[in-house]
Amino acid sequence: MSSFSGNIRKMRVSADPTGKVNYVLPIGEQQVHMNPLIGHTINVSHSGNIHCVHCGRKTKKSFSQGYCFPCMSTLAQCDSCIIKPELCHYFQGTCREPAWGEEHCLTDHFVYIANTGDVKVGITRHVGEGISSRWIDQGASQAIVMLRVADRLLSGEVETLCKAFIADKTNWRTMLKGQPDGQDLIALKQQLLDKIAPELATLQQQKGLQAVQMVEDTVHDIAYPVLQYPDKIKSINLDKDGQFSGTLLGIKGQYWLLDGDRVINMRKYSGYELTIELDD
Repeated sequence: MSSFSGNIRKMRVSADPTGKVNYVLPIGEQQVHMNPLIGHTINVSHSGNIHCVHCGRKTKKSFSQGYCFPCMSTLAQCDSCIIKPELCHYFQGTCREPAWGEEHCLTDHFVYIANTGDVKVGITRHVGEGISSRWIDQGASQAIVMLRVADRLLSGEVETLCKAFIADKTNWRTMLKGQPDGQDLIALKQQLLDKIAPELATLQQQKGLQAVQMVEDTVHDIAYPVLQYPDKIKSINLDKDGQFSGTLLGIKGQYWLLDGDRVINMRKYSGYELTIELDD
């Protein structure tokens, strides 16, 4: 039996050229490759200790998926504008950490449409030629970039225009119920662009033509390592139960899927000190 102990972090994700997703769980100083463990028995226990993923401080409660209260209250990466980019206040001179804002917010962002069981709109900083880790974390089976914009605030403003016609949230229960039907994202993208065209033209007049740019139509298909999806979802709560064991049937988004229709959002427990035992 193999055993790993330490504070965990959000699973690292990547996708190969065919769209197949690979997962690695950081635990302590080790990196556990999760895909080969699917189909095997896994035992997980929480020591009761939680450490902030930013400063390492021991904390009784985790905030914003892994931070202690002081870090959650002071870090720019924990500010409300991270969840609602249209509230970015860097240009008002009130950013909690201007240097962090310059690196993360004053860069190109991409507005996208994704199929996570329902079609949604969202934003991400990282696309390049491949698949965004944000799409994987949200459990999207398909995604297409709609627009490239100049900064985070502008991405939030465009996303807000889109929210009048399309959701901006992932229904995690729907996402975990199975592989969704394919959607014609190219057609949906064009329909949405047509609906927001007047407001988009106004933003271009205000910010400049290069601030909002069209992007070539490329639909990305994403495949997750799942043997079986749950019929009725039962969430595992480490704060309440402290431990669990069972057969790992798959991973989607940041969720582990286990036998007995059980699921656990591992990202929620970033900073928790766990012991993970694996049957060889």
